[in-house]
Amino acid sequence: LERVLFVVLLIFYLLTLLGNTTIIALSRLDPHLHTPMYFFLSNLSFLDLCYTTSTVPQLLVHLRAADKSISFGGCVAQLFITLGLGSTECILLGVMAFDRYAAVCRPLHYTVIMHPRLCALMASASWFIGFANSSLQTVLIFLVPLCGRNKIDHFFCDVAPLLKLACVDTTGNENEIFFASVIILLLPVALITFSYGRIVRAVLRIKSASGQRKAFGTCGSHFTVVSLFYGTAIYIYVQPSNNYSQDQGKFIALVYTIITPMANPFIYTLRNKDVMGAVKKVLCR
Repeated sequence: LERVLFVVLLIFYLLTLLGNTTIIALSRLDPHLHTPMYFFLSNLSFLDLCYTTSTVPQLLVHLRAADKSISFGGCVAQLFITLGLGSTECILLGVMAFDRYAAVCRPLHYTVIMHPRLCALMASASWFIGFANSSLQTVLIFLVPLCGRNKIDHFFCDVAPLLKLACVDTTGNENEIFFASVIILLLPVALITFSYGRIVRAVLRIKSASGQRKAFGTCGSHFTVVSLFYGTAIYIYVQPSNNYSQDQGKFIALVYTIITPMANPFIYTLRNKDVMGAVKKVLCR
């Protein structure tokens, strides 16, 4: 099965590179896409590019090579980067929900509320908080003695499989990591829930059917991405360790490290007239 998996994952990875690079390029090249929504979307695409690249190339090498090892330093770096990027995406999706709330519920004040300086500040805060959380969790995990056991039952260095290598009681570490995960995951979820609750109420007040479709179409793409990302992340990180299934965990990890980053550009572009129009303009040039 390794050859089949190699081909499938390579195709997914190439589609991820193509789709997310296209979003970033279009957001730069087309002046009509120089808006807060596409600023955050290009940030999300860059995040997805980095997130997938932190795990998939090594997985592809391991599928074709006899040596399926990673150095200790490489494992530390991989955990730090994947946790940092994943945490950043959690917060950024919450920020994007607030942007959609401002666009739909405060349309006359939208350009004042979502000022370019505020957008840059919120994006920077997402990156800073994400990697601050990653630094804390990485230190907590690698302070635990691993006792010489060096076989990780996973395709990349993640929290749960690394803690299984410990030869001491990890209850305290698991509780600290669980608490940090709850904050990073559930606070943005609360912001998203609030934002979309207000959005739905505002859209239902719109009298024209075309106006409702446009508003729901703009927000529906973001909500689909949110559901995919948070559904899998909450399953992995916000559940008791005694309920964690390693095989299910690996399958779910494939979804949020490969499938979701590949799907995001298509979810945002296929029903988006602005992006499709930008594609036609660039191709015509």
